[in-house]
Amino acid sequence: MSDSSDPLLTLPESLRDAFKEPLGPVTTDAEALLERADETRERHGSPGEAPPGLIAVGDVVTYHLREAGRVPDVALVDGKTEREAVREEIETALAATEERRIAVENPAAALSAALLDALAEALAADEPVTIEVTGEEDLAALPAMLAAPLGSTVVYGQPGEGMVRVAVTPEARRRARELFEGLAGDTAAGYDALGVELSESDDGGPDGRDPTDPA
Repeated sequence: MSDSSDPLLTLPESLRDAFKEPLGPVTTDAEALLERADETRERHGSPGEAPPGLIAVGDVVTYHLREAGRVPDVALVDGKTEREAVREEIETALAATEERRIAVENPAAALSAALLDALAEALAADEPVTIEVTGEEDLAALPAMLAAPLGSTVVYGQPGEGMVRVAVTPEARRRARELFEGLAGDTAAGYDALGVELSESDDGGPDGRDPTDPA
């Protein structure tokens, strides 16, 4: 019997370069990022889905968003940045937060059922949730893009560059699906854990492209 912390999906060598490319614009300005997130919420939120949220993947990203005055609706942290321990001030600040916490295990370059289940639970919560990952959360932005409501913003770190802002639009979901389905393992089980329909349509224009927002 498999453990929920075992890898459900893993990143194949053939896709590693694709995952190194940022999936959205990169910035070091947290306040400007939050302004764009608010614009995304207003522009792309759908009455047929839950309210858009702000999802932060990574300790440093979560810290900077909080310092800019916004508590992410969902934060995934693992105590590391670029596989090194985060600075003490960041660790201390994040440890002092009062949001509900979910502890999961997740291997590097992989997605476990435990992480996907926790992400789905956190996205459905009415209050902010922090997912504490033992291992690494390096691939978590991808399922967040699939499962977050339209109009949400997913933010993750780009090593040596800054924060990547992904507006959850139909086009972003289409790209996330392409990458998610390129992972090795049980994709159908991954969709099921996230509560995302395998055949769900995200069309927002021709070929699934949202004609109003390239980001």
